[in-house]
Amino acid sequence: MVKKILIHGSGHKAISWQETISYMKDQKNILCPDLYSILNGQDATYENLYTSFVEYCSRIDGQIHLVGLSLGGIIAMNYALDFPEKVKTLVVIGTPHKIPKVAFEIQNVIFRFFPKSVFKEMAFDKKDTFALGNSIKKLEIADRMQEIKCPVLVICGEKDRANKKSVYYFSENIENVALCMIEKTGHVVNEENPKELARILNEYYDGK
Repeated sequence: MVKKILIHGSGHKAISWQETISYMKDQKNILCPDLYSILNGQDATYENLYTSFVEYCSRIDGQIHLVGLSLGGIIAMNYALDFPEKVKTLVVIGTPHKIPKVAFEIQNVIFRFFPKSVFKEMAFDKKDTFALGNSIKKLEIADRMQEIKCPVLVICGEKDRANKKSVYYFSENIENVALCMIEKTGHVVNEENPKELARILNEYYDGK
């Protein structure tokens, strides 16, 4: 069976997928890498994180289904562009098509006033969150969207205003794409509406 790899965002950990997975079929073939763990002690830059993810996927035989939320969606798209023969399907959730540089700068200013304890529930500690945010601003993949050839499902919460525009960008620039807007749901779809997300994913994979 084709493995499904679920990639969390920077504000959450791998455990954030737990409830969604509990409603999904074929659970034994679902993997949830912890982004902090796969870095193996390296600096938390996007380059190191992406390289670590590439190495993680290289240990999996055959094709894979990729599902990414926010930062996880960016990593998944990046991987699908670089290794098209490896990716059978791609699902991106609450994912921007272009790195919101200004938003990252504002976020970093706000984060400076947060105590370190706030970051315990996030994927990275305070220092690593800043490092990742600063390094990812250099990433440019929007102009490569038309190169994605595998089937793509774009999911977005109805209340996720920051990423709604990206949904339409994806629809216009990816050849084999399907769109799904989840009502009464914000950015963190896997935690806010896990049962509905699982239903959508189960239905999507039934056709693959």
